[in-house]
Amino acid sequence: MPTVPASLQPGQRVRIIQQIPRGSGTWTTSVEGEVLSFRQDKTGSWFAHAKDDRLWLDRVELRRDDGEVVVCSLDRLSHVEVLGNSPEKAGEHGQGAAVANEG
Repeated sequence: MPTVPASLQPGQRVRIIQQIPRGSGTWTTSVEGEVLSFRQDKTGSWFAHAKDDRLWLDRVELRRDDGEVVVCSLDRLSHVEVLGNSPEKAGEHGQGAAVANEG
């Protein structure tokens, strides 16, 4: 199973690290962004005795800082790190924003 925090929620900022084993090593890639959704989706692949006789995958939909929407299918070699709230939401809640002290 992938390493996914149980509390993954829309609006959180995460980094997803995925690995692909190869004969001469491992290819590693990562993507960061704001979680739009986290769900299980069925695929077109048939899998006996599973719900609807289909293979189901964990999927995380992210919005990167440049606005691109990315859907990551997670597997046992995937790791999700929660980084905090999205930059826009951090400003709304006072996190990461400069605060003027008026005296």
